[in-house]
Amino acid sequence: MGKSLVEMAAELVQAQCTSTSMTADEIAQSLQATYNVLHGLQLDEARGAAAESGGAPVGPEFERPEKSIQKHKIVCLECGEEFKMLSPKHLRSHDLSGREYRKKWGLPMRQALCAKELSDRRKKAGKARGLPENLRKSIAERSQKEPKAAKAAKAPKAVKPTKTIVRKAKSTATKA
Repeated sequence: MGKSLVEMAAELVQAQCTSTSMTADEIAQSLQATYNVLHGLQLDEARGAAAESGGAPVGPEFERPEKSIQKHKIVCLECGEEFKMLSPKHLRSHDLSGREYRKKWGLPMRQALCAKELSDRRKKAGKARGLPENLRKSIAERSQKEPKAAKAAKAPKAVKPTKTIVRKAKSTATKA
């Protein structure tokens, strides 16, 4: 497996530091700039490969991230690969979770990361199994139980007075 962009940028900046003296701020700025250049080159290379193979454009070429979710495929906005579903395993390869991916690209948190066709198929299968009806029943049952629990929680409990028991101390006098 090749080196990550961070590793390559660190090596380049380290080589630069050996030839010139740099402050910590200069090193940090140089590292960030080097990483950005490498990242840009990687994206350009991926776009070129996608254009040659007739694949989908990579990440920023989509006007809106929602456009990456299509009828028969979803395009990963990080790498440009096409899938039926963006699996957690694939997202981990970009060091992201589903929540982080949605947040980064401005997708709604409830948006499924799968092709629309797959999402529709799952929706129909759920309806065929009776999920909406079962869900309504369980919500109705819960709402009937909650008012009793809510009333009990809201009503202050009567405090019973406690009895104070006074005990006489035993005399410790010894018989002489």
